[in-house]
Amino acid sequence: MMMMMMVVVVLLLMMILMLLLLLLLLLLMMMMFKKKKKKKTKKKKKKLKKMKMMMIMMMMMRMRMRMIMRMRMRMRMMIMMMMRMMMRMIMMMMMMMMMMMMMLMLLLLLMMMMMMMMMMMMM
Repeated sequence: MMMMMMVVVVLLLMMILMLLLLLLLLLLMMMMFKKKKKKKTKKKKKKLKKMKMMMIMMMMMRMRMRMIMRMRMRMRMMIMMMMRMMMRMIMMMMMMMMMMMMMLMLLLLLMMMMMMMMMMMMM
């Protein structure tokens, strides 16, 4: 009888541990998903006396802006791809975990059944 009780307690402990692990994993996932905030830099425009200089500067600025925009677009695309990949990976992980949990639960149920049977027999 005592032995049976001990086994049951151990099983319960195992279950609790598993749940804790799951929670930890979830927390980790959440941490991974949180995006880092980007700092925006504001450029101060200086007034130039010469018109020609202004024109040249404008052209340069436009070119730069275009370049930056292209770069940003590329970066965004890359980030999106990465996010999708991460999502897939996490989904897979979650599925696996769920399966494992189900299996464990089944095993536990079986064990409990066995215990009951044994108890009955003892009685």
